[in-house]
Amino acid sequence: MAKIIGGVTSSHIPAVGNAIANELYEDPYWKPFFSGYPPIREWLGDNKPDVAINIYNDHGLGFFLDKMPTFAIGAAHEYKNQDEGWGIPALDPFPGDAKMSWHIIESMVADEFDITSCQELAVDHGFVVPMQLFWPGAPHNPDMPRAIPISANTVQHPIPTLNRAFNFGKALRKAILSYPEDVRVVVMGTGGLSHQLDGQRAGHINKEFDQMCMEKIVTAPEELTKISRHELVRQAGSQGTEFLMW
Repeated sequence: MAKIIGGVTSSHIPAVGNAIANELYEDPYWKPFFSGYPPIREWLGDNKPDVAINIYNDHGLGFFLDKMPTFAIGAAHEYKNQDEGWGIPALDPFPGDAKMSWHIIESMVADEFDITSCQELAVDHGFVVPMQLFWPGAPHNPDMPRAIPISANTVQHPIPTLNRAFNFGKALRKAILSYPEDVRVVVMGTGGLSHQLDGQRAGHINKEFDQMCMEKIVTAPEELTKISRHELVRQAGSQGTEFLMW
């Protein structure tokens, strides 16, 4: 049976992709950011997952505002990255695990989550940047696992509530653990925490809210489900809704 070895979370801003492409690891501005990842890479190297389930939000590459599924799961043998206009070079395809994807989709639908299944899916920086951060050189890092992308809507309202996202996570756990093959799985939450890119609050960061979320997601995640969507935007900013993917 499949085993969940753990969960990891990370920002996924496109500026990080540019920094990786330009190898700015020792740059004074970027070094404090990149220095936080070696312990996670060491843990991943020691535990060697076979599959990484990457929960991200699409920013207009695979979907757009005219057609934005609440939850979509990739069911392809590979996932291609394309130029989004951020200056990040397009990468080679990331290998998938279509067989496990379909098992997860079947299980999630049986648990009454309406899933958009994607046998082709272009993955943007929301998916790619965390893969590069956790497995440098991805998709060519020999230790990089097969990937299953799950796209959650955080941009076109109405978005899922935090309670819906929490229940999605519980159903996803059930789906993974019921997979009959002996695979080791790491689950990735990406995006967030607080940030806003537009409007009068552009540049908004709420450090206290972020620290509370990081503590509660470990010690008392159910308490976070009480935060309404409006309160999440007020506290975390219009793009801070990405926290639901954690």
